[in-house]
Amino acid sequence: MADTAPKIAEEEKFEDPKIVDQKAESLANQILKSKHFIAFTGAGISTSTGIPDFRGPEGAWTLLAQGRQRKGKVVSTLQAIPSPAHMALVELQNKGYLKYLVSQNCDGLHRRSGILPERISELHRNSNREYCKDCGKEYIRDFRAVSTYEKSHHDHRTGRRCTRLNCSGPLLDTIINFGEQLPAAAFSSAFDHAKNSDLCLVLGSSLTVTPANEIPEVVGKKKGANLVICNLQSTPLDERAKLRVHAKCDDLMVRVMEKLGLEIPIFILRRRLVVESETKEGKHQLKVYGVDVDGTPVTFLRSVRLEGNRRGVNSEPATIKLPSPPEQGTEIKLELEFMGHYGEPNLEIIYEHDPERDTETLYLLEYNPKTGEWKTSELGEAEGEDESVISGGMENVNIERLTLGESANAPILLGSSP
Repeated sequence: MADTAPKIAEEEKFEDPKIVDQKAESLANQILKSKHFIAFTGAGISTSTGIPDFRGPEGAWTLLAQGRQRKGKVVSTLQAIPSPAHMALVELQNKGYLKYLVSQNCDGLHRRSGILPERISELHRNSNREYCKDCGKEYIRDFRAVSTYEKSHHDHRTGRRCTRLNCSGPLLDTIINFGEQLPAAAFSSAFDHAKNSDLCLVLGSSLTVTPANEIPEVVGKKKGANLVICNLQSTPLDERAKLRVHAKCDDLMVRVMEKLGLEIPIFILRRRLVVESETKEGKHQLKVYGVDVDGTPVTFLRSVRLEGNRRGVNSEPATIKLPSPPEQGTEIKLELEFMGHYGEPNLEIIYEHDPERDTETLYLLEYNPKTGEWKTSELGEAEGEDESVISGGMENVNIERLTLGESANAPILLGSSP
């Protein structure tokens, strides 16, 4: 934390753009030759989005060590647009080059940018995720699902409860504070990929946090493997790096993608929406809620309003009672209101009732923050991680009561500061 950061931050070094360009070409060639390329990211990859780092001249720990208040504007992690470096990693994943990503960041930008859940270890977890202490069920929120820590830094209760059928256990945030155990599954997966890796790219990390810094070190020590580090300040592993770049993450990755002949995709906010039709005791209703690609429940709706109704439903899932049984081919119009962190306007979707097909329909909602426009498509039958997630396992939770503010753990303690 602040007591481990010097009062005078180490000077940031910027290499000549021509040198960065040469090193970008070398890295691009290594990526093309690599059989198991992994990346390791720290706070430096997110600074261009407006989220401060920790040890830089204006870093969080540096300011605390100096007793200074931040003067510049800080962007909320919920409103930050993933950087070109974030999006470059997504494209490298989609093209099959990047096999795995290990991150120390809690800002959630890697997942939001498009990194798949099975392709990432968030070692210090994610400020948008919480889980049930009793059953381990995880939830993704479009708000900061973090404890107030009023009683203790180790009291992770968020004040919400699990909505899984027959559970209702207390929900805990997933943030790893200093001295706490890292998630064993995430760390083990990261370590396994490091052992198999022949190329590890470090982006924006001081590599001073233990045991996370052991991941790139594994690659740096391995014969025939290459460790590449891009960071403006020095790191303890610089001597093990085959290629050391002093540049901003975006400046390097833009050049690397140009050398590879790949375009960096623009950021599109993608949401998956389930509309479920059901009949209970002769009464017909729709349930509307969000899910992640792996079926994990996602809270991103503020309300859902049925056409003709004056008020929207602000519970999760949104349960909408229908006045009469819908006939074959009946079009039901629903107006969706979002949390609005990216200024998303309300969206109308049309659900076409077909009693002969599956009762759950999955929609992909894609929002472009630059144009302010939505694009929707129907993906078909909803796929959940288990029956309790998609088929009624979510009891009503009032969105207005959601304050903005399942993994086994092993004795792997977080040390030093990010």
